Parts: sequence; structure tokens; C-alpha cells
Amino acid sequence: MDIHFHRPPLYPKQHAAIYDPARYSIIEASTKSGKTAGSIVWLTEQAFKGRDGQNFWWVAPVSEQARIAFDRTRRALGPDDCRAYQSPYRIALPNGAVIWFRSSDNPDSLYGEDVYAAVIDEASRMKQDAWYALRSTLTATRGPARIIGNVHGRSGWFYKMARQAEQGFPDYAYHRIVAHDAVEAGVLAADEIEAAKRELPDHVFRELYLAEASEDGGNPFGFDAIRRCTVPALYQGEPVAFGIDLAKSVDWTVVIGMTSEGYVCRFERWQHIPWEDTVNRILAIIGNTPALVDSTGVGDPIVEALQRRTHGHPGMDGNQVEGYQFTPRSKQQLMEGLALAIQSGGITYPAGPITMELEQFTYEMRGKEGRFTGVAYTAPSGYHDDSVMALALAEMHRHHAQRPMVVPAGLVASIRAQRPSMRYMR
Repeated sequence: MDIHFHRPPLYPKQHAAIYDPARYSIIEASTKSGKTAGSIVWLTEQAFKGRDGQNFWWVAPVSEQARIAFDRTRRALGPDDCRAYQSPYRIALPNGAVIWFRSSDNPDSLYGEDVYAAVIDEASRMKQDAWYALRSTLTATRGPARIIGNVHGRSGWFYKMARQAEQGFPDYAYHRIVAHDAVEAGVLAADEIEAAKRELPDHVFRELYLAEASEDGGNPFGFDAIRRCTVPALYQGEPVAFGIDLAKSVDWTVVIGMTSEGYVCRFERWQHIPWEDTVNRILAIIGNTPALVDSTGVGDPIVEALQRRTHGHPGMDGNQVEGYQFTPRSKQQLMEGLALAIQSGGITYPAGPITMELEQFTYEMRGKEGRFTGVAYTAPSGYHDDSVMALALAEMHRHHAQRPMVVPAGLVASIRAQRPSMRYMR
């Protein structure tokens, strides 16, 4: 069968990265720089060069991301050039070759097949075991692969592989595409990049748009900054505000009290007790001190119960307990406020669960239908973030409990150097 494939135009850096003659091309690239579009073109061309019964794989971290590539490929080819199926996602070409769009969520499911060419999409967010499995499928065929992704920290296998390729590892090539390359090629608009720079935290912008890995593996606070704010034990003082994160399922209810200076002076957490007992315990801890409470989902009736119980109580007016609804936007604002406090040395907290959760915390880039929609701050799967949430709520709320003092930036260092020695509870 004669097949005429007309390769869509690719800009020079995009073409050089995707069509590098090396068997494995490792591509660290800016978001929306054309790495996905170019890789779709490359994989489709490889499949059109194939034969009946040969398999070509597009592998993404989760099924939803694989579906995005499937939809884009199907639309680009059109109904006359392929037969598309959605369960599982695959495209059969006229020559009998099949392009499969797979999820790497369960790496064991990737073993066994012979694959003639592959694209690993969002490699920086994929499990290393998935690469091991996919590499085994390319062994008998000696098939090539394009391994693409945004930069996301320095500890992952993708980052380490990129450094090996950069140093000339056999059969590997390395390419880096940044947002300015895409702007020069007319793929992205310069004002959009400037807007992203203004709106995103600096470390997020550098990873997403400049392909520069952060030192802290995607941690939004910074390991060094976390440690600088860590003290041996709770500060001995009176709280001016509490932050409270309520347990969901296997999580913890965490109550954190903070002084006007930003020192954590109360830390309580518990799990697996009835909600009525949780309400009683929270009231016993906070007294008449203002508290900001996670009111998302099951938290809303708990906040209402706390407000009812404090209304009319001596020394309380029912207004010192406020709810805070977590949405993607409000959580991002909350976390960015906490990150600023930690990186500026504006708070302290005791070593233990708080420090552990802060160090485990990370961020994920969210998108819909191939478009970037925001930054989601979260704990990795299987870990807790309850102490981080309570700390962020306490830090936010203490600013409402006191008149803020504006200090000229040039005096910050000298003021910190003259802080009185702190007293700790033993």
C-alpha cells in the first residue's frame, strides 16, 4: 500500500528535538511550546512507516492525559485516514499499524507487548517503573522513543536521564525548548508569557516556562527555608489566632495556634473520634481566640456547630469562628501566603509532623483539554497535608487579629538579627 504522509510544519527547535536521529530524544520543554504537537506528528509518521500488526504507543501518567493526545491525533488525521476506538483509546491506520494511547498509572500493565516506537508524555510526572516497563517493550524491536515533559524538580528519573543525555550518553540526545523559543516561532504570545511570570510563583514559572529545575524538587516552600523556620519545641506564648483543618476519612483534625509574632504556640491533632467530640475539643482549645476553620464539604456543618456553641457564651460572640472554603483558587492563595511567610522567615513551628508535611508538600500543574488552568498545591498520594493546611489558616488569620506593622524592606534583616531570644515549652 502506498501512503503519502505530509509532515505538518514544525519550527526549527521543535523539529531538531523531535526528529533527532538518536534512538532516544529527551526533551525538557516549556508548557505549550509544541512538544506534544511535534511528538504526535513524529509518532504518527512512525506508525505510517510500520506494517500490519505493529504497535506504536503514546504513554501518559493518567488516562485523561492520554485521551487528550488521542483526540488531537484523531482530529488531525480525520475519518478517511484512520479508524478511532475509545475503549481502549487506539487508532488503526490503513497499513494495519495501531497507535495506542496508554496510562502508566499501573506500570505492570505495560509489560509484555512489542512496541515499535513510543512517546512518553509528561515524563517528569510519571513513575520510574513505567519507564522500566516501556523500555522492555522496545527491546526486541529496537524501537525509538521521544521522552518529553516539563521540568519538575531535580530528584526524578526524568531529570537524571536528561542530565545523562546532556553528557552524551550512548543512543540518547538532549534538547531544551523554552517559552521564548516558542514566542520567536509564533507559537506563543509574548504578553501571555509576561502575564504568567506576574501571576505564578517564581519557581513555578521557571520550571514551567524556562525549563529550569528548582533545587527543592517541586516543593513550594523550599527545604532550606522550612528548616530555618523550625525550632525545637512549641513557643511559650498566647495565641492571637487559630487555624483548624478538619479530618476527612483517614486524615487528621489539626489545630494550630499562633502568636502575634508568627510563632506556633499550640499544636493539637487527633483522628477517628465522633464529630460532637471534635466540636467539644476544639472549643476547649480555642476559648475566645479567633479561629479560621476549613469549612469545605463536611467542614461546613462543623463550623456552624462551633458558631452556635460560641454564640452567647461568656466572652464569646459567635463571630470568632470563621469558615474558609477551599477552592483551587483560594487554596492557591492560601499556600502562596504560607510560602511567603516561610521563605521570609516570618513564622516558626516545632520540629515534628508540621515540618515533615511541609517537606513532603508539592505542587501539580492542572489543565483541561490541553490548556493550563492553574497550580494545585497538595501532598503526594498516601501522605497528609492537614498540618500544612492548619498552619496556613493560622498564618492567614493572625493578620486579621492585629494591626499590621509595615516595615521598610531595608530594615528587615537588621530587625531579625535583633529579635529577642525565644522561650520554648519543654
